[in-house]
Amino acid sequence: MGRDMAYNCWSCDLLCAASSPELYRINLEQGRFLSSLNTQSPALNVVSRSKLHGLIACGGEDGAVECFDMRMRSSAARINAVAPAGDADQEVTALEFDSNGGFLMGVGSSTGKVLIYDLRSSYPIRVKDHMFDSPIVDIKWHQSINTERPKLITTDNHIVRIWDPETGESMTSIEPTAGKINDVCVFKDSGLLLLALDCSQIPSYFIPDLGPTPKWCSPIESMTEELEEGGQTTIYDNYKFLTREDLEKLNLTSLIGTNLLRAYMHGFFVDYRLYKKAKALVDPFAYESYIEEQKQKKLEQQRSSRITLKRKLPKVNRGLAARLLENEEAENEKKDVDDDDENKKKLKKKKALSSDVFKDERFAAMFENKDYQIDEFSQEYIALHPMATQKQSSLVEEHFEPVMEVDKDQSLSDSDVSAASQSSDDELGKEKINKKSRAPRLYEVKDERHAEAFWNSKSLAKEDALPLGERVKALQNDRQVSGLPNDVKLGPGGSREISFITRSSAKYKEDEEDKRRHEKRRGVQALGLKSDRSGSQGRGGRGRGGYRGRARRGGKR
Repeated sequence: MGRDMAYNCWSCDLLCAASSPELYRINLEQGRFLSSLNTQSPALNVVSRSKLHGLIACGGEDGAVECFDMRMRSSAARINAVAPAGDADQEVTALEFDSNGGFLMGVGSSTGKVLIYDLRSSYPIRVKDHMFDSPIVDIKWHQSINTERPKLITTDNHIVRIWDPETGESMTSIEPTAGKINDVCVFKDSGLLLLALDCSQIPSYFIPDLGPTPKWCSPIESMTEELEEGGQTTIYDNYKFLTREDLEKLNLTSLIGTNLLRAYMHGFFVDYRLYKKAKALVDPFAYESYIEEQKQKKLEQQRSSRITLKRKLPKVNRGLAARLLENEEAENEKKDVDDDDENKKKLKKKKALSSDVFKDERFAAMFENKDYQIDEFSQEYIALHPMATQKQSSLVEEHFEPVMEVDKDQSLSDSDVSAASQSSDDELGKEKINKKSRAPRLYEVKDERHAEAFWNSKSLAKEDALPLGERVKALQNDRQVSGLPNDVKLGPGGSREISFITRSSAKYKEDEEDKRRHEKRRGVQALGLKSDRSGSQGRGGRGRGGYRGRARRGGKR
């Protein structure tokens, strides 16, 4: 895969850097490929040629820069250009020679640093950090009648910086907000810049201090003179902007109000070196995690560059078709890895259904006719496929909702920071990283109905998919089977509900019960006597007291 090109006007050769250790040469005069230049890097990212002495330089993925002299067609020198900046195992993403003297060379790394080398020395004379941790996209040496010394225009995905390569002082910077920067074009001997962003428009910028306007757009210069203001804006070049939350995470809140922090808008500017030290104390294992992230990015890039065949799944039995394709891909990978004849024989014996089933006329109706749809929730299917791993995961997703995870960016306490800075054991750091990665996932049940269904290993997908009329009919059938009265209501999850009317007061009930007991105790039927009103009236003439006395004696008898 080609990554960069350069033209050698002396030999009419087109030089191509690609994802291989060879630098390809195409002679445009003869119209054919020439012998390639072999490098020691695993792959090449950029190639550049000096217009003064014709030296060709290549930047590789291993952070090395290798130079070639076309008269010798062999390597003239090779250095690790990124290592002096403190970034090991990084890549060279930009490369450009000086167009005036021819002895200077600008090298851009994948961590957003620009190193200026003198070809007579193997150590950089200047290192400039863009402080965005984004790879350098382009480097350009620029000089016009408005500038006494050449300026260096370096670009990454976020910002364009214009600075002096001799002193390192920044002249100005451009930070567009419309999208990521892919490339920059500087009109020769002028101050006009064009940026290629991840958007439909190409913004243009004119800087009078960088050079005059081109002849075809001379009115721009008069417009900039009218808009020019007397005040100068302060440029914070080697500072990092942090909000109050960022200061709390880095344990730097005690510096608020001191000269180390400069208040600006809703945050503070802090020296970039101090920010790096504080970040290293809070998270001493950030470098290891950064290396893991870079490895994952490279793996994803390699996977995305592969050629993949997209196959459309049928409408009927889509799950079965997807499993057949996955099994076939797994078998193909095993065949590529295992080249022994014995392994091939084993694979042939174990070979099952493959994608050839889709083309076979005997099984065509299985993926076209809805009558052949497989019901994975039926008892017959469960008996033939007792694997419960996928079913369990589906039940968890159906009956539970994930709870918000704990914030991963929580800062360490002061004791943890001091302990981490004092300890130099790498194994302790790996254990801490593993503990963070093993954080449990929390779930919350949706309601009681889902909780009971999960307890019984039952799915409610079919029940929820039924229309409202069928669900009401099912409840009525359940009432008839169970023999419940009409005043009992059926609730979700098999619950029952009954309503009743209570008295106004509990005291009224107690009085009524006492009255009933008194009537039973003092009544005629309770004494076992016959009711004779005539006899009772004749006896009553003798006196009230005598009647009462005989009644009491008779009662005792």
